[in-house]
Amino acid sequence: MTRTTVRSGSSVSDAAWGKVNLTAKAITKGGFDSLFKKIFATDPNEKLKKAFACYLSTATGPVAGTLYLSTARVAFCSDRPLSFVAPSGQETWTYYKDSGFVTQLYREPGGFCHPIKVMIPLSDIATVYPVVMKENPASESYIEVVTVDGHDFWFMGFVKFEKASFELLNNVLDFNATTEPVAA
Repeated sequence: MTRTTVRSGSSVSDAAWGKVNLTAKAITKGGFDSLFKKIFATDPNEKLKKAFACYLSTATGPVAGTLYLSTARVAFCSDRPLSFVAPSGQETWTYYKDSGFVTQLYREPGGFCHPIKVMIPLSDIATVYPVVMKENPASESYIEVVTVDGHDFWFMGFVKFEKASFELLNNVLDFNATTEPVAA
């Protein structure tokens, strides 16, 4: 996938409905902070700062979910399955599971699937690149997060791209400003 062909595959109205659904889910689960703590094992001192409805770009297409920004990590979770064509030619639905913070297709024996969960400790983030494509900024804007070991994650389809970019960049900058450098 190249930067010039990135598309979220969603319209602004789809992203807006995603935000409405996210808010409804958070309300029924006790708020965003409670939902974040239920989905991810958190440190007692870890605090949720922001949550955004968005998509994670994957090899099989964009996955709708929620991007969480906390005092310790950037995390993404979706409970929606992915569709792909199996070697038999039949459409199959599956979920992703994280392995560290690298995602992979995963289905347990018996068909039980897990949602996609990506957890990137702030200490592992090397760079954050907000990218706005000039040809079609509404549907081709994305935020690329690159880890210190070279993994990259592309988040897109934000209702308010500028706000999400600002919050993510500031979250990483705030963490780096309060963390003492490790002596070499």
